[in-house]
Amino acid sequence: MIPVYVASDCIITSLGFSSKENFEHLKAGVIGLTKTGKISVSSTPYYTSHIDFDLVESRFKEIAQSSAAYTNLEKLAILSISESLSLSNLNIKGEDTLLILSTTKGNIDVMQNELYTLFGKHRLYLWESARWIKDFFKMTNTPVVISNACISGVLAIILGSRMIRSGQIKNVVITGVDILSKFVVSGFHSFQALSPNPCRPFDISRDGLNLGEGCGTIILTSDEKTIADSNPILIGEGYSGNDANHISGPSRTGEGLYLCIKQIVDNALTTGKTIDYISSHGTATLYNDEMESIALTRAGLAHVPVNSYKGYWGHTLGAAGVIESIAGIHSIKNNLLIQSAGYTKSGVSQAINVIEKTEEKKLNTCLKIASGFGGCNAGVLFHKR
Repeated sequence: MIPVYVASDCIITSLGFSSKENFEHLKAGVIGLTKTGKISVSSTPYYTSHIDFDLVESRFKEIAQSSAAYTNLEKLAILSISESLSLSNLNIKGEDTLLILSTTKGNIDVMQNELYTLFGKHRLYLWESARWIKDFFKMTNTPVVISNACISGVLAIILGSRMIRSGQIKNVVITGVDILSKFVVSGFHSFQALSPNPCRPFDISRDGLNLGEGCGTIILTSDEKTIADSNPILIGEGYSGNDANHISGPSRTGEGLYLCIKQIVDNALTTGKTIDYISSHGTATLYNDEMESIALTRAGLAHVPVNSYKGYWGHTLGAAGVIESIAGIHSIKNNLLIQSAGYTKSGVSQAINVIEKTEEKKLNTCLKIASGFGGCNAGVLFHKR
């Protein structure tokens, strides 16, 4: 079987414009959530995580001749890919490289009158955004778009991995990106899912999620010679498409996520390998966190250290699976468990091992899991080489 290596990566969130900057802030316990009325849908301000788009603009002008031709979402993706490429030895312009774009709403802000006038209706199509990003880098192949609720990022990694393993492609550039708009915030507000406080995944006092905007790029390759010795290998993936429970609520028994994890454990954990650390979905909503605790316990992983990054930069939707995978990768590279921000006392029925303080620990594997509306679940497993 063709191996799949992590060549390079980049995270852009409210905590920074590189994976290194973001991870340093995670280590220090810096929270990127702020109480803001920037996008108002109610009289109560929510905690959200915003990127400094003035800084995006200035950095984009350093690498592009025409800033006005690209939307904010496209600029984020291009900056993230550019940073990732600067950390790798790969040439992505040939026929052996594919771009996969993961997003839930894409250029949804183009619906606003002034942006609609500037960019036109076609820029609302996800494939059109992907084409502009691909053309910026003069890539050859037609890009692929993954938009499957909140598992989009993890599912994009799974697709890229399988295409490499099957010999269809050698390199895959996977970029997950979403930005905040009134459309997005009002949608979650209608579900009564937003918290007026910093979110607290798995905690007894959790009362909803915080939304964030972000972008992450992870480049996968089959060419071991092009990557650093410290970069891990992707050894397993699992996917459960629909747990048939509810249009938005997860299975009360954790069935879909359990089946997804079981695929990974059965197929990837050979003799001598264990799961050392789990990066959960951890939205801080009542039903998601409870479902995850049940699924992890059913899978025999209740003892494994687990955290959620959403207490640092919020739920970044189509970017979440990518940037949280990258954060997990840097955890095992640095042998460091990052505290699950907002957690003080368990509020789930199962005794899972939520990380209460940042500490050093020898780590070889990281399991990243994600769940989304419609009962979809996905997971990927990274291992040190």
